[in-house]
Amino acid sequence: MVALWWPLLVLAAAYALCRLLLLLIPPTVPSIDVDASDVLEDANHNKEDSYIYIPPRKGKGAQTDKVQCYEPATMKYLGYFPALMPDEVKEHVLQARKAQKIWAKSSFKQRRQFLRILLKYILEHQDLICEISSRDTGKTMVDASLGEIMTTCEKITWLLDEGEKWLKPEYRSCGRSMLHKKAKVEFYPLGVIGAIVSWNYPFHNVFNPMLAAIFSGNAAVIKISEHATWSGCFYFRIIQAALAAVGAPDNLVHVITGFAETGQALVSSVDKIIFVGSPGVGRMIMKRASETLIPVTLELGGKDAFIVCEDVDLPSVVQVAVRAALQSSGQNCAGAERFYVHKDIYSRFVSQVVKIVKSISVGPPLSGRYDMGAICMIEHSEKLQNLVNDAIDKGAEIAGRGSFGNLGEDAVDQFFPPTVLVNVNHTMQIMQEEAFGPILPIMKFSSDEEVVKFANDSKYGLGCAVFSGNQKRAIKIASQLHCGVAAINDFASSYMCQSLPFGGVKDSGFGRFAGVEGLRACCLVKAVVEDRWWPYVKTMIPKPIQYPVSENGFEFQELLVETLYGLSVWDRLRSLVNLLKMISEQNSPANTRKKSR
Repeated sequence: MVALWWPLLVLAAAYALCRLLLLLIPPTVPSIDVDASDVLEDANHNKEDSYIYIPPRKGKGAQTDKVQCYEPATMKYLGYFPALMPDEVKEHVLQARKAQKIWAKSSFKQRRQFLRILLKYILEHQDLICEISSRDTGKTMVDASLGEIMTTCEKITWLLDEGEKWLKPEYRSCGRSMLHKKAKVEFYPLGVIGAIVSWNYPFHNVFNPMLAAIFSGNAAVIKISEHATWSGCFYFRIIQAALAAVGAPDNLVHVITGFAETGQALVSSVDKIIFVGSPGVGRMIMKRASETLIPVTLELGGKDAFIVCEDVDLPSVVQVAVRAALQSSGQNCAGAERFYVHKDIYSRFVSQVVKIVKSISVGPPLSGRYDMGAICMIEHSEKLQNLVNDAIDKGAEIAGRGSFGNLGEDAVDQFFPPTVLVNVNHTMQIMQEEAFGPILPIMKFSSDEEVVKFANDSKYGLGCAVFSGNQKRAIKIASQLHCGVAAINDFASSYMCQSLPFGGVKDSGFGRFAGVEGLRACCLVKAVVEDRWWPYVKTMIPKPIQYPVSENGFEFQELLVETLYGLSVWDRLRSLVNLLKMISEQNSPANTRKKSR
């Protein structure tokens, strides 16, 4: 016996060793060259047209044929891009559709190589990618790394490791009546995936839908935000270079620029639309998509609850809370906007949060060591201050604010200090409206039941974070919250698990991107049934229900249903005996002669 097993063990060990050695051999990944000469800051400084840009106030003299770009932290002019008209958008989609027919036949090996080339470039150019994001949106380099680089690298590595597995045919149970069949689900590209993305993460928001679309065999046309056009157009160059390096067809991915009219034309032209933005625009997207009946994924922001029970390790939770509130310099995507703290630790929690917030400095992110950068959109700081004023008018107090760096008096519109509000309640707009800014409204709660009620009292339902020294307690609270994403004793960790879907309910939208669900949402999902033992066992219509149907056809059907689905084995066996008896009588010579008459 030992002599028999010994060679098998040796072979198994040798195979495992070979697999390990193969893993240690790095894949051959070519480098790509992406021209960045015109986006480097020194290059812009040398341009004659580099000047301070004063954007028009909303609805006052705004251009509709050009997308003007500027640095929100310094107001330096960056240039402009055309606002595409509907016919131009349709032409982009048509080009993408032609390229997709070729790409649909590409191998997963080719698609993985595309991802590896992107990953290599990102790893080697983190500073460039983050600097461009910082200049275009006002965020700090650290925030850009957390929100742009890490999330995108995580998505790429998940697709490399698991993407093909989840797009291969998936076999399902065939049920009792189809035991002689095989049942499976197959996943085919939809065609052209359209995406309209927001400004808060210009790198990741372009790459996120593009990666899922391209890996699943689709083309992608992405309308980038008018508030982050300059960076999005540069990031498009990276995608183009990587696609060319793997021999992908031209025009497989498009990045288009413009305003609402451009986005509406895109919705009318593609096979699926992914939208990241506000509930109001989301409703317009749905209305336009209903005209062509294409699938829609909507991620419409949130008002995430951050719940802190009395049994937590307070110092560590406080740090997470401040980071969650100030995510990406107050440009928070899935950021915490409502803080509920148990009354027994409320004062200590507020005190520690205020201490951290007061140490935070706000300023142009690339001109010094600042913890927070600028507000991306002009006039948004005015909206934030109005939310604070409303809360104060209704009884809230400012417990502490961050400090400005070395800013001129004319820079006040671009920056907003992190602000801690106490004594807040749900009558205040700050607890109901999405702020999208660095405000921490902190409210007391007395019991788990009460905090669940508070957290669910919102028109949004994107995510939540629950902290407790008793993990079962935190899980129980989170399970009662009506939202699409939950983190236990952490914040936003679910988004770094790219195998998980991301999305919400209520005014936070519906549908999911990321994870298995997001990847397969880019596919035509086809149910397929085939013979298990072809050609030896084939489908035959039983004689009693063949046309013309026999007199006992319905009786046969009753017995067949009871045979397949009877509540007990004995019920099914008894029906089977009766069924066989009926069939034998049907096939008897006497019955045959009777039929012939």
